[in-house]
Amino acid sequence: MDPSRYEAYFFDLDGTIYTGSELLPGVNEVISRLIQLGKKVMYLTNTTIYTREECRDRLQAMGLEPSVDDILTAGYVSGMYLKEQQEDVRAFVIGERALEQELDVLDIILTDNPMEATHLVVGLDREFSYAKMTAGMNAVRNGARFIVANPDPFCPVPGGIIPDSWPIAKAIEAASTLDISVMTGKPSTYYIDRALQLSDVDAGRCLMIGDRLETDIMMGVNSAVHTALVLTGVTGSEGLLKSAIVPHYVFSTLEDLLKWL
Repeated sequence: MDPSRYEAYFFDLDGTIYTGSELLPGVNEVISRLIQLGKKVMYLTNTTIYTREECRDRLQAMGLEPSVDDILTAGYVSGMYLKEQQEDVRAFVIGERALEQELDVLDIILTDNPMEATHLVVGLDREFSYAKMTAGMNAVRNGARFIVANPDPFCPVPGGIIPDSWPIAKAIEAASTLDISVMTGKPSTYYIDRALQLSDVDAGRCLMIGDRLETDIMMGVNSAVHTALVLTGVTGSEGLLKSAIVPHYVFSTLEDLLKWL
C-alpha cells in the first residue's frame, strides 16, 4: 500500500509533530508537501491542558500554519459530546482552565456544585486533590454521567513523564464504586467520527499518524481509518513487537513518509 494515496492526514501532536517546543525530523517538509498536494491536514490531540487556540499558537511558533479548525483536542471533543445531549447539561469539571474553556466556547453550562451536575467531566488536573476526588465521587453518586476526556495513563514532559487523566478518573471510579460512562478522546470512535465529519473525507481515504498504539493506532483499528505508527514518541520498536495492535505502516520518523510524497 502507498501511504501517499490518502486525501486527509490526521496527526497526533506530542511525540509525532513535536517534543517540547521543537519540531521532530521531517515534520515541516511533510506538512508543506501535503499542503502542496492539496491534502487535508488535521491535528488530533488528547490534551486537555491546552485549548485549540493554544495548540494553534504553539504550532505557529514552530513554523507551521494551521487554523483553529484544523485542530481537535480531547477537551473540545468532550464539549461536542455534551452539546449533543438532549437534556439541559450542567457540567462539573475536574481539570484545568483549558478544559473549562473548551466547554465554555461551546456554550456548555459549568457548575461549581457537584450535586447540581448532570455530567462530570474529567481531564488532566495537576492540582488534583482528595477534595476534588470527593466532589467527583459525590457528583457521580448523585446521578451525574461520568465523562473522561482521554484514557492516557501518563503524558511525556521534558525530562520524563507525569500522570494524565486516566489515573484521576480511575480514582474517582474506585471511590464512587460506579463505572465511567463515556470516554470521548482517542481511541474512541466518537473522536474519529468528529474528525471525519470536519474533514469531509471518507474514512477509507484518511491516514491517522501517531506515536501511541493504545490511542492513535487503536482509534484506526476501531474504525475504517488506516494508521501509521511513528517511532518518535511513546511506542518504540520493542513495544510494537509485543503488541497485538498492528498499524498499516511504521515510520522511524516522518521523514519516511516524505520519501513517499
